[in-house]
Amino acid sequence: MRRIYLTLLLSLLVATIGIPGCSASTECPDSITDNDVLFQTSMLSTLSEGDYDGDLTYEELEKHGDFGLGTFDSLDGEMIALESEFYQIKVDGIAHPVDGSMETPFAVVTFFEPDKTVSLDEVSDYEQLKQQLDGILSNRDIFYAIKIEGIFPYIKARSVPAQSKPYPPLDEALKGERLFEFHGFAGTLVGFWCPAYMEGINAPGYHFHFITADRMAGGHLLDCKINSAKAKIDYTSKFYLVLPEGE
Repeated sequence: MRRIYLTLLLSLLVATIGIPGCSASTECPDSITDNDVLFQTSMLSTLSEGDYDGDLTYEELEKHGDFGLGTFDSLDGEMIALESEFYQIKVDGIAHPVDGSMETPFAVVTFFEPDKTVSLDEVSDYEQLKQQLDGILSNRDIFYAIKIEGIFPYIKARSVPAQSKPYPPLDEALKGERLFEFHGFAGTLVGFWCPAYMEGINAPGYHFHFITADRMAGGHLLDCKINSAKAKIDYTSKFYLVLPEGE
């Protein structure tokens, strides 16, 4: 399938939009050489409307990042990418290795190269975690890739079952979510912070997925507690969007 390629180039102070000489009618690069790029396929608004057909294979996606999150064809579970390993967390809560031929309707990845590492104080819930991170992320115009490693006294996560056509909108599909609770697990939170102007393209604010240290289980983060953890943060000033061309 042909795709439309867009690039948003963000300076440190002012967000500007540029469209390179690359469209559905011209040949585009297979990968991006600049690692400080957030690569995204499709838009969150499209997913919200119930377009869950996979468009990009994971073999292709891996060319654009080794760290990220997303979902699968038919909305079949949560994706988490960590250190070049991609996992599918289905409604059993188990992290299954991803085959390169599998497809995604929505995913966000980058090549993770941390610019800053900070210790997190004791965190009682997800809201407090976001407040601590807010005090660290000073520039609200760029993107941040965030990896948090530590011992988690409590994690609440979810996954969503595969949907059947005609697909329901996302808010309806989420009513069938399956919840998981983890107590006293070592693991990693993989996520991003996106600026407010990304409304509709991505979700402004924080979005995290969790995976246990043994890479056996996880899900989309809903709540957490932290006793001690390290947050590694990758400042990302460029955004690359791939839009499927079709109805």
